[in-house]
This record gives sequence, structure tokens and C-alpha cells, in this order.
Amino acid sequence: MMRKMLLTVFCTVSFGIVQAQTVPTVTNDLTDVPTVTSNEVSFYDQIPLVKNVINYAKEHLSVRYRSGGTTTRGFDCSGFTRFCFNKFGISLPHSSAAQGNVGAAVDKESAQPGDLILFKGHSSGGNRIGHVGLITEVIGDRIKFIHSAWNGGVRYDYLSASYYQHRYMGIRRVVHLLAEK
Repeated sequence: MMRKMLLTVFCTVSFGIVQAQTVPTVTNDLTDVPTVTSNEVSFYDQIPLVKNVINYAKEHLSVRYRSGGTTTRGFDCSGFTRFCFNKFGISLPHSSAAQGNVGAAVDKESAQPGDLILFKGHSSGGNRIGHVGLITEVIGDRIKFIHSAWNGGVRYDYLSASYYQHRYMGIRRVVHLLAEK
């Protein structure tokens, strides 16, 4: 109960900080045409849990792929996401398909760092979740994620790559699960 209350207070304060950080620029001296720039920081980026999970995931870049792996000796995709979230008190199942049923579904346009991104397995023709990653960055419609891939271990990729575009299944938001404990 205390965690819920503290998270609610923190989120409320963070939202106020984000609103205060949006500062428009007055004019462009060369053309006297008003230009608007923003130092706006994503509300979601203000939640320390998200930054912590992503930073922890980044520490494991280049760890090799290992089928069924759940440790730094080697990860499979769901073992990696489970390992990263578990460090911060969020328990995920060890199966990409099962992780596709955890948390709340999110539209691609609403994706945020810290969300899980789900894909079909090796066959783009199937309709079952077979791979999962952790979104690390969203800039416009470009979604960058970190995952453990059979051909390279823990690494970054982009949803815009045709391989992942054809296999994309959805996005799940799971960080709110900590508040429910």
C-alpha cells in the first residue's frame, strides 16, 4: 500500500517537472521568425525504475545467446527480459509467449522505453509470439530495443528493420506491476 502511495506521489511530482521543463524559444535572430524548441522530457523517462531496468540491460550487451539461458553465462530472449526486470522486483514468466500476456497492451504509437516488444518466432508466417525484447528508446516512429538474439546475443535492433517489421506482434507495459505489489 505504501509503495502505491509513494509511486503515485512521485508520478504526480514528475509530471509537474516535465511540464516545467517545456520551454519555448522566442525568436530566431537570423530571420526574426519565431521558432519553438522544447526541452521536453518524456513523462515515462522520469520514472527511475524504467531508467534502472534499461541501464541494467545495457550492462549485459554482448552476453552470448543460450537457449533456455537465464544468467550472464547466456540468455535466451525471455530469460534476458525476465532477468532484467526481476532485479527491480518485477517477476515475468520465462517464455516470450507468456510474457505477451503480462501487463497491459499498448499501441505502437504509445510505446515507451521500458515496454516489452513482442515478435513472432523464426517464421514470419505464424501467429504465435516467439521472441521478446525491451524497448530502450522511442524517437518519433523509430523504436529501438535491446534483446538476446540467437545470432549475436544481447544487442540492439530497430523495429524499422524489415526482419522485425514482418514479425512484430505487439507491445506490453509491465512496469506498473511493481506498484501492484
